Amino acid sequence: MKRDEVKAVVTGGASGLGEATVRQFVRDGAHVAILDVNEERGEKLASELGENVEFYVTDVTDEESVTTAMDQAVRVFGKVNTVVNCAGIGSAEKTTGKRGTHRLESFKKVIEINLVGTFNVIRLAAERMKDNKTNEEGERGVIINTASIAAYDGQIGQAAYSASKGGVAGMTLPISRDLASLGIRVVTIAPGLFETPLFESLPEEARKSLEEMTPFPSRLGYPSEYGKLVASIVDNVMLNGETIRLDGAVRMPPK
Repeated sequence: MKRDEVKAVVTGGASGLGEATVRQFVRDGAHVAILDVNEERGEKLASELGENVEFYVTDVTDEESVTTAMDQAVRVFGKVNTVVNCAGIGSAEKTTGKRGTHRLESFKKVIEINLVGTFNVIRLAAERMKDNKTNEEGERGVIINTASIAAYDGQIGQAAYSASKGGVAGMTLPISRDLASLGIRVVTIAPGLFETPLFESLPEEARKSLEEMTPFPSRLGYPSEYGKLVASIVDNVMLNGETIRLDGAVRMPPK
Protein backbone atom coordinates (compact mmCIF):
# COMPACT_ATOMS: atom_id res chain seq x y z
CA MET A 1 0.00 0.00 0.00
CA LYS A 2 1.28 3.47 -0.82
CA ARG A 3 1.79 5.54 2.30
CA ASP A 4 -0.03 8.61 1.03
CA GLU A 5 -3.10 6.46 0.33
CA VAL A 6 -3.38 5.38 3.96
CA LYS A 7 -6.64 6.12 5.77
CA ALA A 8 -5.71 4.98 9.24
CA VAL A 9 -7.16 4.38 12.67
CA VAL A 10 -4.64 4.29 15.54
CA THR A 11 -5.83 3.13 18.95
CA GLY A 12 -3.93 4.49 21.92
CA GLY A 13 -2.84 7.15 19.45
CA ALA A 14 -2.64 10.04 21.91
CA SER A 15 0.66 9.02 23.49
CA GLY A 16 3.68 6.73 23.31
CA LEU A 17 4.00 4.33 20.40
CA GLY A 18 0.56 5.28 19.11
CA GLU A 19 1.41 8.97 18.98
CA ALA A 20 4.67 8.21 17.17
CA THR A 21 2.70 6.19 14.63
CA VAL A 22 0.24 9.02 14.09
CA ARG A 23 3.11 11.45 13.53
CA GLN A 24 4.76 9.06 11.04
CA PHE A 25 1.53 8.70 9.08
CA VAL A 26 1.05 12.46 8.94
CA ARG A 27 4.62 12.94 7.65
CA ASP A 28 3.83 10.42 4.92
CA GLY A 29 0.72 12.31 3.81
CA ALA A 30 -1.85 9.93 5.30
CA HIS A 31 -5.20 10.65 6.97
CA VAL A 32 -5.40 9.46 10.57
CA ALA A 33 -8.08 8.99 13.21
CA ILE A 34 -6.77 8.88 16.77
CA LEU A 35 -8.81 6.62 19.07
CA ASP A 36 -8.01 7.07 22.75
CA VAL A 37 -9.67 7.40 26.15
CA ASN A 38 -7.55 10.48 26.97
CA GLU A 39 -9.64 13.29 25.55
CA GLU A 40 -7.28 16.11 26.53
CA ARG A 41 -4.19 14.58 24.93
CA GLY A 42 -6.07 13.33 21.88
CA GLU A 43 -7.65 16.68 21.07
CA LYS A 44 -4.35 18.50 21.61
CA LEU A 45 -2.48 16.18 19.26
CA ALA A 46 -5.16 16.33 16.57
CA SER A 47 -5.18 20.13 16.77
CA GLU A 48 -1.39 20.25 16.48
CA LEU A 49 -1.19 17.93 13.46
CA GLY A 50 -3.85 19.60 11.35
CA GLU A 51 -6.78 18.92 9.08
CA ASN A 52 -5.89 15.35 8.08
CA VAL A 53 -6.15 14.15 11.70
CA GLU A 54 -9.34 13.36 13.63
CA PHE A 55 -9.77 12.42 17.27
CA TYR A 56 -12.52 10.23 18.74
CA VAL A 57 -12.83 9.34 22.41
CA THR A 58 -12.92 5.56 22.30
CA ASP A 59 -12.89 2.62 24.70
CA VAL A 60 -11.45 -0.31 22.73
CA THR A 61 -13.28 -2.83 24.92
CA ASP A 62 -16.69 -1.35 24.10
CA GLU A 63 -18.32 -2.49 20.86
CA GLU A 64 -20.52 0.57 20.48
CA SER A 65 -17.64 2.97 21.18
CA VAL A 66 -15.38 1.37 18.56
CA THR A 67 -18.21 1.05 16.03
CA THR A 68 -19.04 4.74 16.36
CA ALA A 69 -15.40 5.79 15.94
CA MET A 70 -14.86 3.51 12.93
CA ASP A 71 -18.00 4.78 11.22
CA GLN A 72 -16.98 8.38 11.85
CA ALA A 73 -13.56 7.73 10.32
CA VAL A 74 -15.15 6.10 7.26
CA ARG A 75 -17.49 9.07 6.81
CA VAL A 76 -14.67 11.59 7.03
CA PHE A 77 -11.99 9.72 5.05
CA GLY A 78 -14.21 7.73 2.69
CA LYS A 79 -12.77 4.46 3.99
CA VAL A 80 -10.41 2.92 6.54
CA ASN A 81 -7.65 0.77 5.06
CA THR A 82 -5.11 0.72 7.91
CA VAL A 83 -5.45 0.01 11.62
CA VAL A 84 -2.70 0.15 14.23
CA ASN A 85 -3.58 -1.21 17.68
CA CYS A 86 -1.48 0.49 20.37
CA ALA A 87 -4.01 0.82 23.19
CA GLY A 88 -2.92 -1.13 26.25
CA ILE A 89 -2.04 -1.14 29.93
CA GLY A 90 0.51 -2.90 32.13
CA SER A 91 0.45 -4.45 35.59
CA ALA A 92 2.88 -5.91 38.11
CA GLU A 93 1.65 -8.58 40.51
CA LYS A 94 3.10 -11.92 41.51
CA THR A 95 0.85 -14.96 41.28
CA THR A 96 1.23 -15.24 45.03
CA GLY A 97 3.83 -14.11 47.54
CA LYS A 98 4.56 -11.93 50.58
CA ARG A 99 2.26 -9.19 49.34
CA GLY A 100 -0.63 -11.56 48.77
CA THR A 101 -2.22 -13.33 45.82
CA HIS A 102 -2.68 -11.82 42.37
CA ARG A 103 -6.06 -10.11 42.19
CA LEU A 104 -8.33 -11.77 39.65
CA GLU A 105 -9.90 -8.40 38.85
CA SER A 106 -6.58 -6.86 37.76
CA PHE A 107 -5.72 -9.92 35.64
CA LYS A 108 -9.07 -9.69 33.87
CA LYS A 109 -8.66 -5.96 33.27
CA VAL A 110 -5.31 -6.38 31.52
CA ILE A 111 -6.65 -9.20 29.35
CA GLU A 112 -9.81 -7.21 28.58
CA ILE A 113 -7.95 -4.13 27.34
CA ASN A 114 -4.82 -5.60 25.77
CA LEU A 115 -6.24 -8.75 24.18
CA VAL A 116 -10.02 -8.49 23.97
CA GLY A 117 -9.79 -4.80 23.08
CA THR A 118 -7.33 -5.52 20.30
CA PHE A 119 -9.55 -8.24 18.86
CA ASN A 120 -12.62 -6.03 19.14
CA VAL A 121 -10.93 -3.37 17.00
CA ILE A 122 -9.60 -5.97 14.52
CA ARG A 123 -12.99 -7.54 13.88
CA LEU A 124 -14.83 -4.23 13.50
CA ALA A 125 -12.11 -2.80 11.26
CA ALA A 126 -12.09 -5.90 9.05
CA GLU A 127 -15.86 -5.66 8.70
CA ARG A 128 -15.39 -2.25 7.07
CA MET A 129 -12.22 -3.03 5.14
CA LYS A 130 -13.81 -5.93 3.28
CA ASP A 131 -15.88 -3.43 1.30
CA ASN A 132 -12.82 -1.43 0.14
CA LYS A 133 -11.77 -1.60 -3.49
CA THR A 134 -8.60 -3.61 -3.99
CA ASN A 135 -5.36 -1.95 -5.04
CA GLU A 136 -3.04 -3.31 -7.75
CA GLU A 137 -1.82 -6.02 -5.33
CA GLY A 138 -5.35 -7.13 -4.49
CA GLU A 139 -5.02 -5.54 -1.06
CA ARG A 140 -7.92 -3.99 0.83
CA GLY A 141 -6.25 -3.21 4.12
CA VAL A 142 -3.59 -3.89 6.72
CA ILE A 143 -4.00 -4.38 10.47
CA ILE A 144 -0.95 -3.91 12.71
CA ASN A 145 -1.07 -4.97 16.36
CA THR A 146 1.22 -4.36 19.31
CA ALA A 147 2.39 -7.30 21.39
CA SER A 148 5.58 -7.14 23.47
CA ILE A 149 8.73 -9.13 24.09
CA ALA A 150 6.96 -9.99 27.36
CA ALA A 151 4.93 -12.40 25.23
CA TYR A 152 8.13 -14.48 25.10
CA ASP A 153 10.33 -13.22 27.96
CA GLY A 154 7.81 -12.45 30.67
CA GLN A 155 9.38 -11.36 33.93
CA ILE A 156 8.38 -11.89 37.54
CA GLY A 157 5.09 -10.11 38.14
CA GLN A 158 4.11 -10.04 34.46
CA ALA A 159 1.67 -12.96 34.32
CA ALA A 160 -1.27 -10.81 33.20
CA TYR A 161 0.69 -8.60 30.82
CA SER A 162 2.56 -11.53 29.25
CA ALA A 163 -0.66 -13.52 28.85
CA SER A 164 -2.35 -10.60 27.11
CA LYS A 165 0.55 -9.93 24.75
CA GLY A 166 1.10 -13.64 24.12
CA GLY A 167 -2.54 -13.77 23.06
CA VAL A 168 -2.02 -10.91 20.61
CA ALA A 169 0.97 -12.68 19.08
CA GLY A 170 -0.85 -16.01 19.06
CA MET A 171 -3.91 -14.78 17.18
CA THR A 172 -1.90 -13.00 14.48
CA LEU A 173 -1.49 -15.98 12.15
CA PRO A 174 -5.03 -17.38 12.40
CA ILE A 175 -6.58 -13.95 11.85
CA SER A 176 -4.29 -13.31 8.88
CA ARG A 177 -5.54 -16.61 7.45
CA ASP A 178 -9.15 -15.66 8.19
CA LEU A 179 -8.75 -12.40 6.28
CA ALA A 180 -6.43 -13.52 3.47
CA SER A 181 -9.25 -14.11 0.98
CA LEU A 182 -10.38 -10.52 1.58
CA GLY A 183 -6.96 -9.04 0.84
CA ILE A 184 -6.43 -7.85 4.41
CA ARG A 185 -3.01 -8.36 6.00
CA VAL A 186 -2.38 -8.80 9.73
CA VAL A 187 1.04 -8.18 11.28
CA THR A 188 2.11 -7.75 14.91
CA ILE A 189 5.06 -5.85 16.36
CA ALA A 190 6.59 -7.01 19.65
CA PRO A 191 8.54 -4.02 20.99
CA GLY A 192 11.30 -4.31 23.54
CA LEU A 193 12.20 -1.52 25.96
CA PHE A 194 10.94 1.77 24.54
CA GLU A 195 10.78 5.35 25.75
CA THR A 196 7.08 5.47 26.56
CA PRO A 197 5.16 7.07 29.46
CA LEU A 198 5.64 3.78 31.34
CA PHE A 199 9.38 4.54 31.75
CA GLU A 200 9.24 8.31 32.28
CA SER A 201 8.97 8.07 36.06
CA LEU A 202 11.88 5.64 36.50
CA PRO A 203 14.92 6.75 38.50
CA GLU A 204 18.01 7.36 36.36
CA GLU A 205 19.77 4.31 37.83
CA ALA A 206 16.90 2.00 36.91
CA ARG A 207 16.70 3.50 33.43
CA LYS A 208 20.42 3.00 32.88
CA SER A 209 20.15 -0.62 33.99
CA LEU A 210 17.38 -1.24 31.46
CA GLU A 211 19.37 0.41 28.69
CA GLU A 212 22.38 -1.80 29.40
CA MET A 213 20.25 -4.94 28.97
CA THR A 214 19.90 -4.25 25.25
CA PRO A 215 22.91 -5.59 23.29
CA PHE A 216 22.75 -3.01 20.49
CA PRO A 217 21.88 -0.23 20.48
CA SER A 218 22.29 -0.10 24.26
CA ARG A 219 19.48 2.32 24.94
CA LEU A 220 15.71 2.42 25.13
CA GLY A 221 14.01 2.37 21.76
CA TYR A 222 12.60 5.59 20.35
CA PRO A 223 8.86 5.58 19.66
CA SER A 224 9.69 6.96 16.20
CA GLU A 225 11.46 3.66 15.45
CA TYR A 226 8.19 1.85 16.09
CA GLY A 227 6.48 4.29 13.74
CA LYS A 228 9.08 3.61 11.06
CA LEU A 229 8.43 -0.14 11.28
CA VAL A 230 4.69 0.47 10.95
CA ALA A 231 5.38 2.46 7.77
CA SER A 232 7.58 -0.35 6.42
CA ILE A 233 4.85 -2.92 7.09
CA VAL A 234 2.36 -0.74 5.22
CA ASP A 235 4.80 -0.58 2.29
CA ASN A 236 5.58 -4.28 2.05
CA VAL A 237 2.63 -6.43 0.99
CA MET A 238 4.55 -9.66 1.60
CA LEU A 239 4.61 -8.99 5.35
CA ASN A 240 1.64 -10.94 6.68
CA GLY A 241 0.83 -13.30 9.52
CA GLU A 242 4.05 -12.51 11.38
CA THR A 243 5.08 -11.11 14.76
CA ILE A 244 8.22 -8.99 14.46
CA ARG A 245 10.44 -8.39 17.49
CA LEU A 246 11.70 -4.80 17.62
CA ASP A 247 14.07 -5.04 20.55
CA GLY A 248 17.78 -4.55 19.80
CA ALA A 249 18.35 -8.30 20.49
CA VAL A 250 17.40 -8.04 24.16
CA ARG A 251 16.18 -11.13 25.99
CA MET A 252 14.72 -10.26 29.36
CA PRO A 253 15.94 -11.95 32.59
CA PRO A 254 13.47 -13.13 35.25
CA LYS A 255 13.63 -9.72 36.98
